[in-house]
Amino acid sequence: MLALTIVGCTRLKGFAQGRLLIITSLLSMKILCETNTMNEFQKYPIIRLKPKVSAGKILAGFPWVYDNELVLDRRTKKIPAGTIVELQDSERNFLATAVVNSKSKIFARVISKNNKNIVGSELVLKRISAAKLLRESFFKDPYYRLINSEADRMPGTIIDRFGDFFVIQPNSVWSENNLENITDALKQLFNPKGIIKNSNSRARMLEGLDDCSLLLHGFIPKTPIKVPMNGAVYMADLNHGQKTGLFYDQRLNHAFLSGISKNKTVLDVFSHVGGFALAALVGGAVEAIAVDASEAALKLAEQGAEASGFSSAFSVLKDDGFRALTRLKNEGKKFDIVICDPPAFAPSKQALGSGLRAYEKLAKMSVELVEEGGVLVLCSCSHAASLSKFREACIKGVSHGGRRSSIIFTGFAGPDHPVHPMLSENGYLKSLFFSL
Repeated sequence: MLALTIVGCTRLKGFAQGRLLIITSLLSMKILCETNTMNEFQKYPIIRLKPKVSAGKILAGFPWVYDNELVLDRRTKKIPAGTIVELQDSERNFLATAVVNSKSKIFARVISKNNKNIVGSELVLKRISAAKLLRESFFKDPYYRLINSEADRMPGTIIDRFGDFFVIQPNSVWSENNLENITDALKQLFNPKGIIKNSNSRARMLEGLDDCSLLLHGFIPKTPIKVPMNGAVYMADLNHGQKTGLFYDQRLNHAFLSGISKNKTVLDVFSHVGGFALAALVGGAVEAIAVDASEAALKLAEQGAEASGFSSAFSVLKDDGFRALTRLKNEGKKFDIVICDPPAFAPSKQALGSGLRAYEKLAKMSVELVEEGGVLVLCSCSHAASLSKFREACIKGVSHGGRRSSIIFTGFAGPDHPVHPMLSENGYLKSLFFSL
């Protein structure tokens, strides 16, 4: 603006020209200064904490603000979902820049702790770049979780990498609205063959989002992708598989199991594509049986066993996990190692009581199939069940099954699933290894 103004004044003569030039320049500088101030401190719509709600946890880094913590007047309720806002405390002090969704109990998700303008494409590229560097420091093979939502400073966003293919779960309005920016960043950083949007998650329903999955870039592989982990080969179906196609979170727990499986017989209940069973065979198990209710998952498990060279020692049983345990008990079966990795029994606080009872029941039933001196592995992916509550339920079940035990290993998700330090929901995975 200043340069254009100067050029526009060049036809004036003498003193008048110089005087007008100085005045115009000063006015232009004032306008520029005001414009820059507005750009740096963009006045987004304001939302405010209730007077009795402390701002301490937001200042300490907590990334969510619930609807019952905010002053929800008519103006605030009418802010369109996905709008970037300024979050203030009850005294009108700036706390954070956030994105809102009036359809969700998580009314606001923090995006940044400064009040400068947010350019979505730049922010997304910067944060995915940081996540890429971190994962590449952990893994030499390009198979991992690239983005783990708030822990990677991308609200409600999950991205899993399968070599040249990426699967995105946009589980928040912010993530949904930034799909183009996310896709562009992945194309710039990885030059992928395909990027897929997977909308099959409970979190999207809670955010008021649709369940429509889409191909965002390239193509979807027609056959399952071979994913190497811990010496085994797992098959990931990116088109029809559960969640993003494969669960990377148990990687370290698979590795621990592999180290104690030599010459053992193994039963893997709720196995999905054979996660623990194949890891045990890598470690020298003489037999591994994978149990799952999904025929498609078991077919992928069999393909993984074949690709890993374990077909002769691997078998599958299609059945519900609880029914399978009853059936095998009635047949008098015993195993050196039994693993139960069920779906979330307590996906919400409302389901916590019934979920803990289900974990206790599962522990009691599964412990009856473990040989004396054997190992029982019990896992939970329930956000609502803390480690202590899950452990207590499992110990009760083992005790009611008539066995004495000691915990030899407690496992969590791998480093590609970082945990936000103030968001326990990120640390959903718990795996307990009991020596009986």
